[in-house]
Amino acid sequence: MIKNTIYFFFFVLMLSACKMGTKTSDPTLRDFTFEPVKGIRYVEVKRRFKNGYSFNQEGFMQKPSWIIEVVKEDTMSAWSPQKHRMQNFYLQYDHGNVYNFAAEFFKVKHISKDSLVFQRIQVDGKVIASDVRSDVNMTFYAQDYIKNKLKAKAEDLQKPTKADTAFIEKRSAKVNLNSDSAFAATDPVQFISKSKIARVEKISTVDRTNNRTEAYDYMFPQYIIRIDRAYKDFAYQVAAIVDFQGGIHVKTIYNVLPENKEAKKKVAQGIADIYVRNLFNVAPGTTLGIPHNSEITLTMIGKAIKKP
Repeated sequence: MIKNTIYFFFFVLMLSACKMGTKTSDPTLRDFTFEPVKGIRYVEVKRRFKNGYSFNQEGFMQKPSWIIEVVKEDTMSAWSPQKHRMQNFYLQYDHGNVYNFAAEFFKVKHISKDSLVFQRIQVDGKVIASDVRSDVNMTFYAQDYIKNKLKAKAEDLQKPTKADTAFIEKRSAKVNLNSDSAFAATDPVQFISKSKIARVEKISTVDRTNNRTEAYDYMFPQYIIRIDRAYKDFAYQVAAIVDFQGGIHVKTIYNVLPENKEAKKKVAQGIADIYVRNLFNVAPGTTLGIPHNSEITLTMIGKAIKKP
């Protein structure tokens, strides 16, 4: 009798152990499951920093672009702009309400059949970084909700708001008071040649394999200006602020010895004032159509006329 009781006791323990799970293995133990929203296609309609705007102080703009759909508890489908189709990704539970898919970490803040809110975060080990890398909230609306309840188009919901415009107006007014201040322009500076002896090339640094998106091209714009028939050969690379009126202010000169920096900086400023300003129409950078000071990297190369 005692022997049978012991066997029964161990049987119950084994059965209980089989039923026990963890949050990693059993979604029902988490704060929510994705089951109620499975098969619903969502479009990202807004992406905001914690300040509530689409822009941060440096001019970086968050553009909503994701389209996602929960396939099952461990699979998320997302639109691939490169492949022009939905692509499945493993939806990995990490900890808390943090998940990983498409090589990104997200903290789920809200989930319903009409909408989702994810916080896009940077996770180092098991720790969520508390800097700007985790300062992004993404809001998704179901396609059916957009079409039948809001009676709107996703493209219209994705546009910058009046609050965004007011923010940029205020930020522009502040930096435009000082030629040493600037923030990145989503529509960068333009150099429009007025002469056959002057040409410009805008350098793209986009490299998706290293996560360098198109944003790098407006956050850190780079140009090479080539001038024929210069007074002599020269080549200078500088960091410069182009002000809201198109004026060029050299801040730093690169690739020169420290003892020569100030003298070479003055020469580079003279080239910008005499050659660049006279051979090009310089259109300042703008954000939401508002001109403001912005910083660029500018390489100026001059070639003298070769004497016979």
